[in-house]
Amino acid sequence: MTGIDPDNLARGERAALADTLVEVGPDRPTLCDGWTTRDLAAHLVLRDRRPDAAVGILVKPLAGYTAKVQAELAGRPFEELVALVRQVPAHSPARLRAVDQMINTQEYFIHHEDIRRAQPGWQPRPLARRLGEALWSRSQPLARLGLRRFPAALLLDAPGYGELSTGGGGPALRVTGDPGELALFLAGRQRAARVELTGPADLAERLRTRRMGV
Repeated sequence: MTGIDPDNLARGERAALADTLVEVGPDRPTLCDGWTTRDLAAHLVLRDRRPDAAVGILVKPLAGYTAKVQAELAGRPFEELVALVRQVPAHSPARLRAVDQMINTQEYFIHHEDIRRAQPGWQPRPLARRLGEALWSRSQPLARLGLRRFPAALLLDAPGYGELSTGGGGPALRVTGDPGELALFLAGRQRAARVELTGPADLAERLRTRRMGV
């Protein structure tokens, strides 16, 4: 990752993800249902370079068009896809560090773990304090919004970083984990996230299987 700005966490995660793509190759599984590493690389290229098609990620009536463009991108040579993943497009708003940090740090962290945790023998990687702080900061508004109606008094606990109360009220349910694990949990990767749930078993299982993230 030579030449990466050490103050830009998003660029660091982007570079680390690209390195992992090179390491594992194009046809390995990921945590994204039905996607290989090639598909995930194509998704990231689409998100970076085809905003006209990326809108279908959020706007369901356009999802078919998004899938078509992503499939076309996935047909490119894998080395070319990885090279595109590695570089921020010349005219992207993400050229601005503040924008890059805001929109890409968590995105690239999660997708990097989508690759890592789908491979045999994976282990959580230690996170720099600054990255943990960034992930925890980004996770809090997502948790407030996404879990505000969950039928429990939820407490998200990131030891050494802070706590967050959310949920719609009811029995107490605590979710404890490092910021990276909580970020993955809140992004819909509950089964791969190493968190501890303390509270009624039925609510814990309901939260573990709840659809979360985009």
